[in-house]
Amino acid sequence: MTTEIKVPVLPESVADATVATWHVKVGDKVSRDQVLVDIETDKVVLEVPATADGVITEISQDEGATVLGEQVIAILSEGASADAAPAAEAPAAAPAASGKVIDVVVPVLPESVADATVATWHVAEGEAVTRDQNLVDIETDKVVLEVVAQEDGVLGKIIHAEGDTVLGEQKIGELNAGASASAAAPAASAPEADAGEGVASPSVRRLLNEKGLTEADVKGTGKGGRITKEDVEAASKPAAPQAAAPAAAPVAAVGERSQKRVPMTRLRKTIANRLLEAKNSTAMLTTFNEVNMKPIMDLRKQYKDVFEKTHDTRLGFMSFYVKAVTEALKRFPAVNASIDGDDIVYHNFFDISIAVSTPRGLVTPVLRDADQLSMAGIEKGIKDLAIKGRDGKLTMDDMQGGNFTITNGGVFGSLLSTPIINLPQTAILGMHKIQDRPMAVDGKVEILPMMYLALSYDHRLIDGKESVGFLVTIKELLEDPTRLLLDI
Repeated sequence: MTTEIKVPVLPESVADATVATWHVKVGDKVSRDQVLVDIETDKVVLEVPATADGVITEISQDEGATVLGEQVIAILSEGASADAAPAAEAPAAAPAASGKVIDVVVPVLPESVADATVATWHVAEGEAVTRDQNLVDIETDKVVLEVVAQEDGVLGKIIHAEGDTVLGEQKIGELNAGASASAAAPAASAPEADAGEGVASPSVRRLLNEKGLTEADVKGTGKGGRITKEDVEAASKPAAPQAAAPAAAPVAAVGERSQKRVPMTRLRKTIANRLLEAKNSTAMLTTFNEVNMKPIMDLRKQYKDVFEKTHDTRLGFMSFYVKAVTEALKRFPAVNASIDGDDIVYHNFFDISIAVSTPRGLVTPVLRDADQLSMAGIEKGIKDLAIKGRDGKLTMDDMQGGNFTITNGGVFGSLLSTPIINLPQTAILGMHKIQDRPMAVDGKVEILPMMYLALSYDHRLIDGKESVGFLVTIKELLEDPTRLLLDI
């Protein structure tokens, strides 16, 4: 007898939740009331216990997946033993081998997300896959969701190619469970050869579009006449000089002149819309100052080795920036506030958004309760967010909230910029490149490592006096780091 493991009923004000931690895996033997998985909501963590003794035979939602109340996330076989688990899977394999087709569907989308985009298919039609292998990435406005294979088999049909817009739980492909690539390949290639289409995988079709070619323009050298990326490259290289030769005679063109058109990713479109909204809906103004970074650089040089040995993390500049910003926000509450209609919302907590550059674009995950973190805690928190951003593992919870944003364009060499407010926040601080400049000190010229600060703010809420005072406070705290310890 099998029992469905479901997400508990969520509170009325909670739309969805996240699978936080699985304490068991497929094939594990569990006992009644044993905690199987932690479900995390915006406010609490819910534990889901086993309702009977048995074995976990299926986990349908991995850690990090967004789920709804009472959604099935696993299957428990009651009374089974771990040794008997393989036998329990054998009946499932039998119908699969005889042609069982499993639908590949889009995961359930968060309530605030209307649709998504098929970002990348990691397998092509006819390729063998294993259970839990990532088949396709589904991109929403904020996060990338992975769709994995439910069983071993062969990807039979791709219904929605890369770039298609899809809805939650929509079918986007088919998986022939239990089949093998060798058995499926001839069957798959025969109709392709007859129809004269579908001989390119989604990634190859995207490359064809970039090169301005069609499948008919390229001769496939792969198995069953399939077109490979090498075939596309070989077909495009000689074509460019031949096409350009007649036009090149009258106009002495230098080098290859080409262009390509690719659609914006959902994240890039979201970033574009939010930046435009911020610029058009706020009275944005930027004020500047500069800070002498020599005291912090000397402090880092003196203690960086001891700090890293003690806390197992390096001492960077961002922990100083976050500490200084948090202290300045305490002194100027309006900068830590937001506008909601005709109301001003003052926040008595300090969640700092950190701008992180990822392969998908610029995102701003949130460092929670920065005022309660030590220097080491801040460095570790920022490092974790950066790694998750790089690997595409940021969750909705990581991205939501934040009262103030810090962006450090200096890591890319930016000397000066005017950052754009991250709505619904009312201010953002831009840090820049540290560069040696001649400065007048006590009537003498000294070469000091200087950095420009830029504070963009919504003038509807923050006056010039507050903005300048906020920026000067950060400057003073950075130029004399002992102020952070003495709270002066």
